Amino acid sequence: MSSCTQLAQPSSWSSTCLLVNRKTDFFGESQVHTATAEGKDLAGASGLFHKTRENMELDSPPGRPAVSCKGSELYTQGRVFTFNTVEINVQPSVKVKNGAPMSIICHADISKSADFQLKHNFTIFKDGKLVFMAVSDKDDARYEVPMARSSDTGEYECTVEAGGKTKSSNSLHVWVTGMTKPILTAEKKEVLEGEVVKLRCELPEEVPPLYFYFRKIKMNSTPKEKYVFEAYKNYSEVEFSVEEGDNILQFDCFGKRHVQREFDSSEHSNKTLVTVREPFIKPTLSVKPSRNITEGDRIQLECSTVVARMRDIEIILQKNKTILNSVRDEKVLKYSAVATLEDSGEYLCKVEQGRASKSTKVNVVVSELFPKPTLAASMNKLDENRELTLSCSISGFQRAKFSVLRRNSNGDVLLETSRNLTMRVSVNDTGSYICKAEVKGIVKESKPIRINVYAPVSKPTLSVVSGLPEVVLGKPLQLICRSARGTPPITFKFYKGNVTKETVTNDTYATFLDENVGQNDKKGYKCDARNNHSSGVKTSNILNVTVVVPIRNASLGSIPYGEVEEGSETAFLCSVKEGSWPIHFRIFRKADRDVLVFEQSEHADRVMWRKGTMSRQDTGTYYCMASNRANVDVKSHPITISVILASWQKGVIVAFVLISIAGAVTLALWWFLCKKKKVLPWLLTRQVKNWQDSTMMETTIQDLTLRVLRWSTLKLKYQRLILTKPFFPWDPLVDLPFPHA
Repeated sequence: MSSCTQLAQPSSWSSTCLLVNRKTDFFGESQVHTATAEGKDLAGASGLFHKTRENMELDSPPGRPAVSCKGSELYTQGRVFTFNTVEINVQPSVKVKNGAPMSIICHADISKSADFQLKHNFTIFKDGKLVFMAVSDKDDARYEVPMARSSDTGEYECTVEAGGKTKSSNSLHVWVTGMTKPILTAEKKEVLEGEVVKLRCELPEEVPPLYFYFRKIKMNSTPKEKYVFEAYKNYSEVEFSVEEGDNILQFDCFGKRHVQREFDSSEHSNKTLVTVREPFIKPTLSVKPSRNITEGDRIQLECSTVVARMRDIEIILQKNKTILNSVRDEKVLKYSAVATLEDSGEYLCKVEQGRASKSTKVNVVVSELFPKPTLAASMNKLDENRELTLSCSISGFQRAKFSVLRRNSNGDVLLETSRNLTMRVSVNDTGSYICKAEVKGIVKESKPIRINVYAPVSKPTLSVVSGLPEVVLGKPLQLICRSARGTPPITFKFYKGNVTKETVTNDTYATFLDENVGQNDKKGYKCDARNNHSSGVKTSNILNVTVVVPIRNASLGSIPYGEVEEGSETAFLCSVKEGSWPIHFRIFRKADRDVLVFEQSEHADRVMWRKGTMSRQDTGTYYCMASNRANVDVKSHPITISVILASWQKGVIVAFVLISIAGAVTLALWWFLCKKKKVLPWLLTRQVKNWQDSTMMETTIQDLTLRVLRWSTLKLKYQRLILTKPFFPWDPLVDLPFPHA
């Protein structure tokens, strides 16, 4: 941070301002620089600094009054000024080479109403952080950087405050090109093969984040490079492994930093030299009797090396990445075997100790002693109980020991120790066969041949997958054809009538899905089966499938319909428009829950239920449900039955009411006449007549009651006569209509 103060002094003193600059932010802890704006150096003046951006005062020693640099105290009445512009510039240019001096200049262009002195408070910021402050009566201030570094790159802006007014400049980007030369150090100057070299690269005076690049340089080869990003350090460390063939190594490093979407690079560091010593010499691999041998000869390989110290050393012999032999803490490895054609190829001897590894390769060629044998069969596909002959031979070679074998998952089974084998086969003899030939301990086998023995297929059986030979109309029919015997693969053919529908090859069964089954489909199904046996085709029996038509449009009716007299008989008829027989009918009465009142299966499209005696409890809503093997319940529309009083019951009630009314009238009349004694003789005469009339009324009522009972009996007999004969609502023999819901 910076501080500037002017002290009160005699007129003979020059006007002086002390400048204090801290290169980091205002409250940082980096080195503090002091300078004077003009005149004498006031660094020796004692006093206590109070620092703010707006007001900076100094407590002066005794005897010297303090004068503040505060701009507002310099303003007097009649002294008017205004800021025109505040500019910031850099010298020598906005691009400064690393290590060169640099000056940041802040200039204030001010217009005044008169020629008077004005104190300016200059503040310079870099990337929003305070780096310089000065108080001066001049219109510019200079921030000097003796040696510019990459950390000085950034956006600079200056602010000038005077007389209570403040103005800021535009920002200016300053780029310090180049970086300090990095310093590279190596942990060791001499290493063994297999060890690692630890390096440290440092960029002094540079500020992270930084990129570090390390290079390993060998003679006559491209340098190997590693890079590390350090976000918080100005140094980095890496390790390079020392490989086989590394003798004298050189290492260097350089750094990079990111500036406004560009990279700035440093020069390369000093080169560090590292000497490499061998822990052991490259191994030697010898082959005896020679590198070109014949099958049956014994081959011997020997791998050896010379080591500086016999500790944790390992020798490994490989062929085509397969380890043949290995030894530890020894200088020599030996390997011996009877040579075969498979032993031709490249052999690798590798010596390892720690991270160090060296290897040697040799090529060995093994010449063929005799070719592979050939196995031939009299036939590859044959019926069971037929004769099979297998012959083994070697082209142009007769002196060999032959054997015929059958391949098995648990190991080959020896069948014959000669070149020919004849046998009568069964289905169990199906499999792969080989022959082997042996000369001078070298055994070679032929390519396997496949022998298939077939048993004839049995007569197939055709059935419906679901079990019953029927299918619901509109649903697919799935058939399965099976053959109990027969060697697979078996070819099955499905027929509908005489038309081939599908051909399937499988082991023991095949399936066919017919999605086009019609209601009047009368064609039978059959299938045939055949395999590679010479017996030919076997055909199944014909399968006839029943098409089940689902129930459609159930209806319920009754006689009488709607209102039924109590004690009378009612007939219910449940019928369907379409559906395969038998049909299962059920009639329900709705109450708190649906009550099943009738259930019956019929080989017909209707059923009649006679309810003998209806009671008040039978009043309610009725419906019927019909179903068949299609397993679909079809429900009818409901009908409502109301049970009412019988006609004779109504007549009895009417008669009783009439008698009661007549008695009441007679009693009232008698009482009235008793009050009139003058008319007593008339009353007696009238009473006798009333008795006669009453007797006639009773006779009339009794006759009416008998007539009602007789009519009800006749009606009931008539209904029973009708119900004893089966009829339907559309039956022309029935005059009365049959109401339906």
